Amino acid sequence: MDFSLTDDQEAIRLNVGKICARFGDDYWLRKDREGGFPSDFHRAFADDGWLGICIPQQFGGSGLGLTEAAIMMQAIAESGAGLSGASALHMNIFGLNPVIHFGSDAQKERMLPPLAAGRDQACFAVTEPDAGLDTLKIKTKAVRQGIHYVISGQKIWISTAQVANKMLILVRTTPLEDAKARTEGLSLFYTDFDRSHIEVREIEKMGRSAVDSNQVFFDNLPVPIADRIGEEGNGFKYILHGMNAERILIAAEAIGLGRVALKRAAKYANERVVFDRPIGQNQSIQHPLAQSWMELEAANLMVFKAASLYDRGASCGAEANAAKYLGAEAAFTACERAVMTHGGMGYAKEYHVERYLREVMIPRLAPVSQQMILNFIAEKVLGLPKSY
Repeated sequence: MDFSLTDDQEAIRLNVGKICARFGDDYWLRKDREGGFPSDFHRAFADDGWLGICIPQQFGGSGLGLTEAAIMMQAIAESGAGLSGASALHMNIFGLNPVIHFGSDAQKERMLPPLAAGRDQACFAVTEPDAGLDTLKIKTKAVRQGIHYVISGQKIWISTAQVANKMLILVRTTPLEDAKARTEGLSLFYTDFDRSHIEVREIEKMGRSAVDSNQVFFDNLPVPIADRIGEEGNGFKYILHGMNAERILIAAEAIGLGRVALKRAAKYANERVVFDRPIGQNQSIQHPLAQSWMELEAANLMVFKAASLYDRGASCGAEANAAKYLGAEAAFTACERAVMTHGGMGYAKEYHVERYLREVMIPRLAPVSQQMILNFIAEKVLGLPKSY
């Protein structure tokens, strides 16, 4: 059992870091203050071929695994880009997983190369205001009309909808009461984000201003049958295939964010002198930071265990969820301790750690709550009664 990265994997970290170095602290501080999608950052990764890291080579990608994608996304967050940088690319990395696994050859030829090249930008439309985590109760519907479906309804917390020209959307094609099983009757589409039938309203939020979050309203959006992924009614099964990947990636990103916060805290603790000694000489400063290092490294092992299982096609639901839980908690604690280590200056934007603390709330909230992960582990791993 070898826990070290291969030479090729180390090269991914190195080369991703070189791109990120072109977008330093001042860049992300400006994006945090002013907002606006980091198009030049996104373009830089597209130009170097990183957006298709998990897309098969015959469709314009690199054909690498989720392990390599996790290394890439962690390196982005760890560079200081944080969740602002990672979220700008996140959908490209895992989002079209259902197309790769369940799409037709014609769909793959049509849909994957433009995404890998950065010509298309996609958003991921699943969550709804009244359904929340209860995905099986979504109400946005698609009604078949000849050679098209017509979509109407509402989604919420849809990232990058301000800049997307494509979307992967889960909708109901059979009313819940008419479905043979609760998991049936949902269908998945990858289609144009046609703004003549779509209204987008941005949600003001506490952090990650560079990547928009939105309410999205669909008014009789026509979608060709050719844009349906797989069979009608099996969309929930297809979307589940991408959920473990998303949990693993968000965990890797959280750990990257926790690491850069910890690095800044240790640097400040070495340099800040109070009572004629660096504050890092005090055990009350040392011990919390040392504990955070251990927590982040332990969570990181679970991330790459889950990614390894995923890449081998093995069951990884428990590990992916555990990685997301542990990564989010370890990163949050590290970011909080980084702010506290800086004292009053931790509250100042120029030291960046307050931005990290705001951004680290995201992996604790999304794509699934920490409490629902505990429910999952209790039921699926420990065999306890379902609690929700």
